Amino acid sequence: MSEDLTQDIKNILSIAGSDPSGGAGIQADLKSIGACGGYGMAVISALTAQNTHGVRAVHVPPAQFLGEQLLAVSDDVAIDAIKIGMLANVGIIDTLTDWLAATRLSAPVPVVLDPVMIATSGDRLLDADAEDALRRLMEHADVLTPNIPELAVIARAEVATTWEEVISQARQVAATYSVLVLAKGGHLAGSDCPDALIDADGVLHEVVSPRLDTRNTHGTGCSFSSALATHYARTGDWVESLIASKCWLTAAIAGADQLRVGSGNGPINHLGSFWAGEPLATADDSMWLWWEAIESIRGGIDDLAFIRGLKDGTLERADFEDYLGQDSLYLRTYARVMSRASELAPATEDQRFWAANASGCLEEELTLHRGRLQERVPEPSGTTTAYLNHLVSCSNDYAVLVAALLPCFWIYQDVGSRLAAANHAAHPYNDWLSTYSSPEFDKSTAQAIEVCRTLFDAADARTRRDMWTAFEASSAHELHFFAQTAADRQGADR
Repeated sequence: MSEDLTQDIKNILSIAGSDPSGGAGIQADLKSIGACGGYGMAVISALTAQNTHGVRAVHVPPAQFLGEQLLAVSDDVAIDAIKIGMLANVGIIDTLTDWLAATRLSAPVPVVLDPVMIATSGDRLLDADAEDALRRLMEHADVLTPNIPELAVIARAEVATTWEEVISQARQVAATYSVLVLAKGGHLAGSDCPDALIDADGVLHEVVSPRLDTRNTHGTGCSFSSALATHYARTGDWVESLIASKCWLTAAIAGADQLRVGSGNGPINHLGSFWAGEPLATADDSMWLWWEAIESIRGGIDDLAFIRGLKDGTLERADFEDYLGQDSLYLRTYARVMSRASELAPATEDQRFWAANASGCLEEELTLHRGRLQERVPEPSGTTTAYLNHLVSCSNDYAVLVAALLPCFWIYQDVGSRLAAANHAAHPYNDWLSTYSSPEFDKSTAQAIEVCRTLFDAADARTRRDMWTAFEASSAHELHFFAQTAADRQGADR
């Protein structure tokens, strides 16, 4: 659904420490707020000297100055939501608590508190008095967003080692402080990263994303809590806000390796979706909800030996040529199906879009394939035939056909953007990686998403159901198509 954000842009106040390297703290908060559609404001609670390798020094301005910052903002600007991060000592926490209590008496401003208590090294950042002060502050928050070690401190328990233990501790904290708790599973082992919104009765909603293979996750906690505050200011619903924030955060982590910031644990790519021309992720955005719903399929693609080998260049040439052979067969019918979409499209702009992509598919991609295959074309596999039969079966309804075509844009663009981080001039598959991580393909993907969104949001219930079914089926076909190389067949046979 297209959205005019200028109608009611919300003002989000972040109260946190600074990070001069730009990956965490106030700097990450402001990027996250802007990326999620809000106007960011900042009250700085501490100054740090840090980079991607860690914190070297911390300077805490007087608590009185924190109070002056808070009053300067609140005396002039209507605050729609507050995110709170690093608070260094008792004086800072108590000053904020007093201001927050007074502010919420006159206006019930939603507050997301990210209780920064444990360093990455495992060291405690707050002394006992400061922890007690922070517990008093929690009574003025709506949502707490601790990581697993911080959750254990708040719950006065051992650090959880299973997702069930995390949920149990979060439920205890929610009951003790009369708040919601965003339980986060990023510190657990496993291929998935679950997050859940918990109240005193248990799980309100859980979202799961595949664990992404990157060390560049600096500032993830800061960014997640800021996104949550921003989306809640816009929607007034914590569950919807969790879904939208998780969608955005997953994309930001997926794009982290595109950045070149430092030699340690780098930041996430807060604005990557904007640079790629993708639409804003919102809780009521139909396409981003679709994207969230196929996370297990996308995770399955990421886990394939074909994708891993393609990324690091170790993929056997025979496996790659097998893939290209099937892809060349696929593209011929795929181009005809896009031409059919051009015939069915009611708008001239859409007609031109599908026709141009059909032509480009044959001219550019088949040239790339034939250059490597030297005109050798195999017989279509059962997997390729099944995918093409599915596309052809959707060719009598424009909206359903667009939904069926979308995964070949979106999944390829998503995979390609992450593979691009590993690309270099000497990479054995440089030409292929460049094709699917180009600004031109990013633009085409964004337009295909927008066409599908517009059709879905205007459709009746039956058409919406058929569109989603077509999209989900094509997404599954994409997984099977990538998985038909010898390496992945052998892995499945073991």
